[in-house]
This record gives sequence, C-alpha cells and structure tokens, in this order.
Amino acid sequence: MSVSETEVTLLPALQGQPIERVQRDGVEYVVLGTAHVSRSSMEAVDALLAHEPFDAVAVELCESRAQSMRDPEAFKQMDLFKVIRQGKAGMVAASLVLSTFQKRLADKSGIQPGAEMKAAMDGATQRNLPLWLIDREVGTTLKRAWRSVGFWQRFGLLGGLLASVFEREEIEQAEIEKLKQGDLLESAFSEFASESKPLYESLIGERDAFMAARLRQEVAQSVPVESAGTQNRRVLVVIGAGHLKGLCTLLREQQEDPAGKVAELAATPAKARWPKWLAAALVLLVFAAIAWAFHRNAALGTQALMAWVLFTGGFAAIGALAAGGHPLSILAAFIAAPIKPFRPGIPAGGISAMAEAWVRRPRVVDFDTLRDDIVHWSGWWKNRVARTLLNFFLVSVGTIIGEYSAGIHIFKSLI
Repeated sequence: MSVSETEVTLLPALQGQPIERVQRDGVEYVVLGTAHVSRSSMEAVDALLAHEPFDAVAVELCESRAQSMRDPEAFKQMDLFKVIRQGKAGMVAASLVLSTFQKRLADKSGIQPGAEMKAAMDGATQRNLPLWLIDREVGTTLKRAWRSVGFWQRFGLLGGLLASVFEREEIEQAEIEKLKQGDLLESAFSEFASESKPLYESLIGERDAFMAARLRQEVAQSVPVESAGTQNRRVLVVIGAGHLKGLCTLLREQQEDPAGKVAELAATPAKARWPKWLAAALVLLVFAAIAWAFHRNAALGTQALMAWVLFTGGFAAIGALAAGGHPLSILAAFIAAPIKPFRPGIPAGGISAMAEAWVRRPRVVDFDTLRDDIVHWSGWWKNRVARTLLNFFLVSVGTIIGEYSAGIHIFKSLI
C-alpha cells in the first residue's frame, strides 16, 4: 500500500466504510460502497477525492437520473400529453414512487437522496476530471424487472413498490445505514426482491455486469493519463454497497467484449406475446358471438352489442370516476373503451387521461408539491398530475375488466 493510501485509511470519514481496490488492465479502481441516503457516505466521497489522486470518477447513475439530480426541478417541465401518447405513464409513475421512497429516507436522515452521488459529480467537476455515468437507464431496469416475473408475481412487485411509499413506520438511522448491505431498488421492493431470483437478477445482478462492462468500456475509450506519483491510472467508483461485491468480482473476472455486454444488457426485452394474443382472441370470440346473435335474431344481436358497449364503457367510466375524473374524462372513457378493438394506438386510459389533463391542466403548484402529495393516499386525488396518471391506470384496468365481463355475459346469453 502506498503512503497516500495508508494516510487515507486513517481518516475518520473512511473508518468502517466499505472500500475495495481492484487492479485490471493498468487501472486501479477504488470502489466505494455507499448508502444512497447517508451523511457518512457523502463524507467518505469527499474524503477520498480530497486525499487521493484520480484520473476519473464513475458513479452509479444513468443519464436521466444524473440529469434529475443536477436539475431537481426539471420534472416540472414534463409534458403529460407527450408522456401519455408515448406510453410512458407507467415509467413516470414508477420513477415518482421510487423518488418518494428516497425522500422518506432523506426526511429522516436530514440529507437529500443521492447526496453522495452529487458529491462525486461535483468533486469531478471541481477537479476537471472525466465523469462516467455507468448505471443502466432506470426505465430499462424497471422494464426488465417487470418482464422477468410472471403475471401473478407482478402484483407482488406493485405491492412492494407501493408499500415502500405508504408505510408509515418511523425509519431509524440504523435502518438507513443498513442500506449499505443492500440496494435502493431492492429495498423499495422489500422482501419480494430477495425471494424472486429473476427480479433480483434484473435489479442487482444485471446491473453489476452492466456497470463492470461500462467501466471497462470507458477505460478502453479513454486516452491513457498518468496520475501524479502512481504508475497506473486510478478511477474512483461510487456505487451502492449492495453492488460492491458483485461489481468487484466481475471487474476481476469479466471477459466479454465490454461494448457487446453493454448493448446486450441495455436492450429492452420484447413483451410477451401471449397477453396480446389472448386479448385479441377474446375480442374476436366476442364479436363472432355478437355476429352469431344477429344471425339468429336482430333483437338478440342488438342486446349483445349493447352489452359490449355498456360493460366495457361502463367499467372504464367507473375507473375514471374512481380516479376523481372530470365528467368529460369519464365520458371519454365510456366512449373510447368499446371502440378499443377498432382503434389501435392510444388505449382508452390514455384518451381519458388526456381529456383529464386538458380540462384540468396541472398547475405549477401541482408539480411543486407532487413528490410530497403522493406520499399520502389522498394526494393521488388531490394533485392534478398524480390524478391524471391515476386516471390512466384505473380506466385501463376498468376497460380490461369490462371486456372480460362483456364476453362472459354475451356467451351466457347465447347458451
């Protein structure tokens, strides 16, 4: 160990901090495991940057998370219409819930979530060091996690995510420090993540491999720079401590081409086709039944068609009503749901949500208080941004229930 490293280990801010040093390809990676809401983690980052020479700083952030950290107010510029049209309502809602989980921890600890990552970014900027964003895009991770588990397990996934927000128990400082043994996403999904191997792999294992490959990719692309007093280049890597062991192991052992590995793990897996086939088959059967009813008797066919309209439109409207929707968004849900099979593209929930956002345009205050409002159940109905997202989901769920209910009713009437 060099003199500088010996001195560093004696610094109070680094006592007890999980730090690993990995040598590979002429680079020494100094990997610091942190808790994402921890004062001691932030102080450890500052101490390492102040007392050790580095050629680059790498952080467990993707571009979108880094941007939101640099500009916390950026989400206030969100275009709800664009979000809904592009089918990103689910990702936006999940990201908001995750940020709210971080905020709960931050309120207890007294520092902002991701303060240690912000300290690493600021430290790199102040020292004119390259900053490497090595984590996978959070949207890709959530999609891969969602598609890694079965249909019924997804209810547990949603339950774990919601529980992380609405749990009212006090969080002790000792519990916050325990995040050093885990990962923020894993913690948000609670015990479900540890009990589901596919989910754990998506949230932790794949990201370990992705970040190891990103580090190797950045090193391969960078111009060799000699650090003062050292023979190798040195990189400070700031990651959640839940990734420390896996990342360091992969940094030593990973042999795949880094660019290829990054591309493989950054790809969004294709959606399972059977739900679409099942839904399409159901609609075809229902309309075949309606056609058969008309063939038998015009009155019977009219009744079957009315059943389709009333069940699908009715349940969709109930979803909009449950979301506290404006009468026009409720009407939009009722009209859009029955014609869904003939109108590919934006779902009934999207049409109703856009009507809601148009009639009740979100105000500046709704964006200002969004993260605080959605911590409470009532906030989802109080805040216009949250209510628009809620409208999207409840109308979509209502439409699906209506389709199955209509099918059952029509088939029963023909037997």
